[in-house]
Amino acid sequence: MRIYSWNVNGIRSAEKKGFVDWFKKTQPELLCLQETRAEFDQVPEELQAPEGYFCYWNACKKKKGYSGTAILSQIEPDSVEYGFGIDEFDEEGRVVQLVFPDWVLNSIYFPNGGQGEDRIDYKLRFYDAYLDNCMDWLKRGRHVVTLGDFNTCHQEIDIAHPKENEDVSGFLPVERAWIDKYISAGFTDTFRLMHPNLTDAYTWWSNRANSRERNIGWRIDYAFVDSAIEKNVTGAQIHPEIEGSDHCPISVDLEPPFPPIDTSKEE
Repeated sequence: MRIYSWNVNGIRSAEKKGFVDWFKKTQPELLCLQETRAEFDQVPEELQAPEGYFCYWNACKKKKGYSGTAILSQIEPDSVEYGFGIDEFDEEGRVVQLVFPDWVLNSIYFPNGGQGEDRIDYKLRFYDAYLDNCMDWLKRGRHVVTLGDFNTCHQEIDIAHPKENEDVSGFLPVERAWIDKYISAGFTDTFRLMHPNLTDAYTWWSNRANSRERNIGWRIDYAFVDSAIEKNVTGAQIHPEIEGSDHCPISVDLEPPFPPIDTSKEE
């Protein structure tokens, strides 16, 4: 089972840059999208309900053309959630969750903290709400798989110019510390699991100064799984050759079945 994720930086813009052709050629079993920036009726018709797919689109409620997420799946879920059940975090359309019998798939567009202290605070509280949500699913006996734009580089290996960006949101110590916290809570960065020492592996490049051509990038898009199923991970890739956005797609390969979760243990 291969799951793809892509921050498309506007699904209408991506369509004009070949997204539909890529989708038809790749035919992903599961595809998570972020920063779709569209109401459902603005989504290209070929992507609203393509044959063989169950499609779930979540638009920002407070500002049109902003944020937004989606999942296109060849597997029908038991149910779908569009957030954490917390208004301040759900109103920007940043989350789609597909609930399957023994696991949950998240497509999440985590906030960018680059607009000031208030937004960094919002980002960190969003992170914590997400972690609480993950732990709740585990307690309910479902594994958690999350693909999306976390808007933070975890380590120096994940960014081309670490020293120059120490004071920039996306590489602040407090943001990086949250990734540490998440991993310590029992979650695995699948790309680093499979490629622990690979350098120059990025998922986002600024549109300025020919950054992509020079590979001056940031790895801010991740595929995380709870550590109980890291043995089910058979591959994790970044696909920088695929253009159409300032991000490139990522993917993770998972081999079912997943082991059952023991929910009888006391905290």
